[in-house]
Amino acid sequence: MSDPARTSRSALSGALSGALPGALAGLAGGLVFGVIMALIGFLPTVAAIVRTDSIPLAFAVHMLFAAIIGAGFGLLVVRQRTRASELLFWGLVYGASWWFLGPLTLLPILLGKPVTWDLADGQNLLPSLIGHLVYGTVTAAAFAFLRRPETSGAGRLRVASVARGLVAGVLTSVVLVVGLRVMAGEATYGLLISGLLLGTGYPPLFGDRPEGTGPALIRGLAYGFAWWILVVLTVPSLVSDGTLRWSLADVRDAVPELPVYLLLGAGTAAAFTWLGGLTRALLEDDVRRLHPGSGTFGPGRLRAAGYGAVAGLAGGLTFALVLWPSGLLPTVARLAGATTAVPGLLVHLLIGLIVGISYAIFFRGRSFDLTSGLGWGVSYGFLWWIIGALTLTPVLLGGPPRWTAADLAAAFPALIGHLAYGAVLGATYQRLEQRASPWWLTRGQADAERRTALREQTLGSAPALWTLVLLIALTLPILITN
Repeated sequence: MSDPARTSRSALSGALSGALPGALAGLAGGLVFGVIMALIGFLPTVAAIVRTDSIPLAFAVHMLFAAIIGAGFGLLVVRQRTRASELLFWGLVYGASWWFLGPLTLLPILLGKPVTWDLADGQNLLPSLIGHLVYGTVTAAAFAFLRRPETSGAGRLRVASVARGLVAGVLTSVVLVVGLRVMAGEATYGLLISGLLLGTGYPPLFGDRPEGTGPALIRGLAYGFAWWILVVLTVPSLVSDGTLRWSLADVRDAVPELPVYLLLGAGTAAAFTWLGGLTRALLEDDVRRLHPGSGTFGPGRLRAAGYGAVAGLAGGLTFALVLWPSGLLPTVARLAGATTAVPGLLVHLLIGLIVGISYAIFFRGRSFDLTSGLGWGVSYGFLWWIIGALTLTPVLLGGPPRWTAADLAAAFPALIGHLAYGAVLGATYQRLEQRASPWWLTRGQADAERRTALREQTLGSAPALWTLVLLIALTLPILITN
């Protein structure tokens, strides 16, 4: 039997190993967030908590809160991989969660007011949301730095990887510039510089480990969102006049560039992955290492495509429950030159089938349980809301992409449909794929290896990616609504 005292000491040691560096990391994040709060004029609200008009005292209270919240972050992620690449998205999710818990809930209660859960208050506190995202990012980076001895052998960054990232970013930005020129008759050539910087920054953050195209797309999607906050919302105003233009009006003005950066991030990550696969195919002698981990637990490619088609049809039928009452099926029918709901439903189901097959190609062998199936599926559904409802559909109907704040708000019903489609797609495909075991493994061996792979996925950033994409999907269109 285990010694209770030893177990207690081990638990305390584990908690301290997360809480202490977390508190220090929280102070680093709090320092940056404190400067932000001073710029957006939020410190007097913090001062009101302790019934004072003293800004220095308000800053001290803010730093105390930052350390306590940082300690909580450390406790939550101490068992995760502590590389910055894995913690970046956990930090973003943690920061966003504290925006809901702090300014919207606890702060009003401490001030003796009701909680501020209505749309108007959420819109007024939009600058605070961005500040909390920055706090979470800085805290995660500082925590990874403080815990770096544990990952000193994680791998060295090679010049070739940085060059590959640069090429991936530039190629993706060129495709987007040409696409924007064709679709909208205009293009921002500064996007080429953004692609270069975004691509060059991808390998140092996320390393050169082999990764499937599907997970890379979702990672890049979230990476592009972070770059949109940095490059579009933050740097220009800081450089021009030393202010932060994070008001609701500023965010609405910047929304048309959000889909561009989401697609730039997703495309860069996918291109980086493909270039890595091409490099391994040309240079790797051991064929067993050409596609490490890809499809290990799943069916063959042809059967996977069939499963994807079935899952895509199931998701399409679910999506139709949103399209039919909202009157959007005749719009879909126009893609085939028709104007009524029945042809629209057929076109919609065909599109759902094709997207389902693409999901099977990109995510084969990446869903190890129902949660991961839902996570990847919902995230992929959001990506296709950007690609389909906001971009390709309006262009194919003869108009420009629908990327304005008003367009995003108007397309919210389609967003719900895409998320529902993705949920059914991911869950159905996971259930079908789970039935297939590689011929070289017994059922018990396949289940054991699947559990190991699931644990590895959970220790990484995948759950944070799913949560972050869902937060972006559901929060931003609501907050920018007129």
